[in-house]
Amino acid sequence: MIISLIVPCYNEEESLPFLYKALCEVRSSEEGKGREFEFIFVNDGSCDNTLKVIKDFAASDSSVRYVSLSRNFGKESAMYAGLRKARGGYVAILDADMQDPPSLIPQMIKDLDSGNWDIVAARRVTRAGEPRIRSFFARTFYKLINRMCDVEIADGARDFRLMRREVVDAILLLSERQRFSKGIFSWVGFRTKWLEHENTERVAGETKWSFWKLFRYAVDGIVSFTIAPLRLATYAGFASAFAAFIYLIYYFIRAVILRIYDTVPGYPSLLCFMLFIGGLILMALGLLGEYIGRTYIETKGRPIYISAEESPSKPDEDLCSRDNLTSRDT
Repeated sequence: MIISLIVPCYNEEESLPFLYKALCEVRSSEEGKGREFEFIFVNDGSCDNTLKVIKDFAASDSSVRYVSLSRNFGKESAMYAGLRKARGGYVAILDADMQDPPSLIPQMIKDLDSGNWDIVAARRVTRAGEPRIRSFFARTFYKLINRMCDVEIADGARDFRLMRREVVDAILLLSERQRFSKGIFSWVGFRTKWLEHENTERVAGETKWSFWKLFRYAVDGIVSFTIAPLRLATYAGFASAFAAFIYLIYYFIRAVILRIYDTVPGYPSLLCFMLFIGGLILMALGLLGEYIGRTYIETKGRPIYISAEESPSKPDEDLCSRDNLTSRDT
């Protein structure tokens, strides 16, 4: 059986040697069990020597394959590219920075071999070493999205997981461009086992995820898997209209029945309500814009990624290749 290990890479020249060594140790631990490994590195438009490091691996190790994208399409697109290139019966995704411990892979293989699970996924149980404000917003995001969505996304869930071939094929059927893989993994279903582990620091280099990028990723996740924000905007509109009606009755009774008049009649209340209602309208328009924008992007039908260079294929790989197109079947 072939086991495919997919590694999306963006400016990871410092951490790749550590990861490659760890992957080779995993491969050595599984020798003699009828398994063949392939390491698929996806260079996501790196600006450093990441591609050169990967090519050096491929030159000395026939198990190494690579895909170099024409620019930085983002981690989601890089993972999709790797999944399309994978030939294995078991397929795993893990980060290049060693925050996804490769030492968990043998246990994942063992769990899938048992036949009781289709996916074995990693989940962080601590966020030690992470800024508190970032941890707070991360936990808030998981609580919020699980309240809004029909699928449940575990707090601390990583993209790091080992999947059976049928799970990968199901994921590849979802060819949307605005991708949120954590939601996709949950949406396709299948029997999932969680492996809990402590938070691990990067082995080298710096994180590519700024607070703003994480915020945008969170918005993508919410908008991709629920229309709850549109409903909230509708409810807020009804609530504000009802509040305005009650306020109108209150001032009618105050002015007509009780004959109580303000020195500057109506000005403060009118200004506050105009600002309040205007803010709600702008919020609703913004939410509509998010969904319309994503619909516009999907209808253009652009490829999820474009490959600029790939590792040379072997004759047997050409026969069993699952990806003869740039990004997806048409």
